[in-house]
Amino acid sequence: MEFPEKALDSPAGHEALRIIDRLREAGFVSVLAGGCVRDALLRRPPKDFDVATDATPDSVQQVFGRRQTIAFGASFGVIGVLPPKSKEKTAATVTPTEVATFRADGNYSDGRRPDHVTYGTAEADAARRDFTINGLFYDPSRREILDYVGGIPDLELMHLRTIGNAHRRFDEDKLRMLRAVRFVTTLGLTVEESTLSAIEAHADSISLVSGERIGAEMRRVVCHHNAVVGYKMLVDTGLQKHVWPSLENSDWPLLETHLRRAEQCSFEVGMSTTLSSLHSSIRAAINDLKKIANRWRLSTAEQRSIETAIRLAPEIVGCADAAWSHLQPILIDRDIDTVIATAAALAEDRSGVDRAIRELQREPSSLNPEPLLTGNDLIQSGITPGPKFRSWLSEIRRMQLDDEIDCTDDAMAWVQRQS
Repeated sequence: MEFPEKALDSPAGHEALRIIDRLREAGFVSVLAGGCVRDALLRRPPKDFDVATDATPDSVQQVFGRRQTIAFGASFGVIGVLPPKSKEKTAATVTPTEVATFRADGNYSDGRRPDHVTYGTAEADAARRDFTINGLFYDPSRREILDYVGGIPDLELMHLRTIGNAHRRFDEDKLRMLRAVRFVTTLGLTVEESTLSAIEAHADSISLVSGERIGAEMRRVVCHHNAVVGYKMLVDTGLQKHVWPSLENSDWPLLETHLRRAEQCSFEVGMSTTLSSLHSSIRAAINDLKKIANRWRLSTAEQRSIETAIRLAPEIVGCADAAWSHLQPILIDRDIDTVIATAAALAEDRSGVDRAIRELQREPSSLNPEPLLTGNDLIQSGITPGPKFRSWLSEIRRMQLDDEIDCTDDAMAWVQRQS
């Protein structure tokens, strides 16, 4: 496999090359490392670029200056290097490039991080990583791929295999099992038998991983169009028991049909579509969502958007002949994009979805007109506030939207008749 140089043709890629050149000028070995090399070889645009070097964290800071570096992982040999200052960039838009010192890890007593690290060579650094496809380096000055772990053959076969003993790799960091699920889902890989067996053997230990870390990995599985592949792997390995128990009862053909129909690939749409497909009732789907929200530490906004889509997507699916007064409150919901995308995934008949999309093209004054009457209007007219206010205003709004009344005088006359 050849490294495509055009993969570096981006601001992040240029910055990584700048850093590598500076380190080399200072006498240090410096290469691209890990996922960016893997993605480039797969002809996928790298999301970010990591640099690995034999320079110690102190040396990296000396080369670039302490004002241009961030020691956010110095204890593990990682320094963030900031790009050169520019008037066009603000602090909010500056993203540091991670520069990691080649290292060998000690024991992982907490099942997440090494107790200590020792700095070493590129070969030792590759040997401590999780999967062979992530243990590759690229030396841009020599245009050479450095493969100490057999990553290239596995990448050519689209095969996922741990570096070294699989049981040890998963014992060191339990989250690697979910990373395997993510790579199988997003890259379309097969899994080596011993690697898969080790995941099955260690599956229960995923319960020791924090909800935030589990949620971070699952977000990347759920929003992918091949999410069902990941779901099946969770169930086949037993990981679902502690990650998403209700997946065990999936109707796989139905779930796959719904997810492939989704027009918007986002975490919220993936979740609402999956939950709606897993459960026969809205209540059951929402109850499952609440458990997951607690387990994965979902944000309030994520949970709200997903729950809204679960509740309202069926209304969109069946709205082809619905009164405008029934559809309009749904269309002005803040999460309507998620709702419609979910409805499109669930609908056998798109007529309701298509109508909702058309209605959304209305002018704002037509989509959400000002109410003809408010509670203050009723009070100012001399009507004593009471429990009937809400029902009166609700009925007036319905009649307004359905063109049964169109002016304040008619609305007030209707209220006078009721009182």
